[in-house]
Amino acid sequence: MTQTLPALDRSREHLLPALRTAIARLDPASRLAASYHLGWCAPDGTPSQGNGGKAIRPALALLSAEAVGAPAAVGLPGAVAVELVHNFSLLHDDLMDGDVERRHRRTVWAIWGGDTAILTGDALLALAQEVVLEAGTPAAARAGLLLATTTRELTRGQVQDVAFETRDDVTLDECIEMASGKTGSLLAASAAIGAVLAGAAEPVETALKTFGAQVGLAFQLVDDVLGIWGDPVVTGKPVFSDLRSRKKTLPVSYTLGDPRHGPELAAWLAAPGEPDDAALRRAADLVENAGGRDWALSEARERMSLAEKALSTVDIDEEARTELTALGRFIVDRDS
Repeated sequence: MTQTLPALDRSREHLLPALRTAIARLDPASRLAASYHLGWCAPDGTPSQGNGGKAIRPALALLSAEAVGAPAAVGLPGAVAVELVHNFSLLHDDLMDGDVERRHRRTVWAIWGGDTAILTGDALLALAQEVVLEAGTPAAARAGLLLATTTRELTRGQVQDVAFETRDDVTLDECIEMASGKTGSLLAASAAIGAVLAGAAEPVETALKTFGAQVGLAFQLVDDVLGIWGDPVVTGKPVFSDLRSRKKTLPVSYTLGDPRHGPELAAWLAAPGEPDDAALRRAADLVENAGGRDWALSEARERMSLAEKALSTVDIDEEARTELTALGRFIVDRDS
């Protein structure tokens, strides 16, 4: 998919200056690594026009402020904060997964080492709290608490994800619970933090968080499909990327419960050594033949339906509701 959305374009326009101002606070080494990671420069600091990502989470944050009748600017500290937390998690994730490329560029740890990736990620996480607590609204502390609890939940999901790598009995329900933390929690916070900063009532905050959580699960389901069958030219990752690292993703976990194909896939996952292309192709075929790919895409659509239902329960700005729904559907239909 090459099209974009007005909400994403607006999000980047609002976000970039504020994000650059925040990153400028970092020490020189962390600032360089973070700027490179965000696509703003080459490893030697030479400015570049890279792809810093879609800015989905900031878009949700800004729309959530507009959803409760506030200007997008009220949600901007929250938008910056969730983008910082997201990139903190990517820096650590790349290191833990051993990924040497992201968005068609070398990852931070692959260039500067694991210590730099860890410390730069930590700096971004601390910076996120600074930015949101300095928002200057009466609800800034409430938003800061949301961000802190979200980071804890995100970490819980990541801990489960790592633990699953050494287990051969991971269930689909456990995998969904993991994804709700690793991915759903930050999207839930993103979809509510702008409204929180605007002083939204608790029922509206809850509905927006539910919307974001369900969109987050849809996002992860689609991401897991792309992690196996995505086009490397589009995704920036190798073909069969998640299978190469033997990740127990949602389609894989679904297949493990299939009596026809699950045992062979389980044996493949437990086998020693690096899989060759033929073995990876066979594993992908097992997942597809078991219905894992179709189930994941169908479940993503179902989660999007639940997200829309959550929005229908509260009185919010209709234009913002429409844009939130369009953004969720964009996530479900994406190819990168």
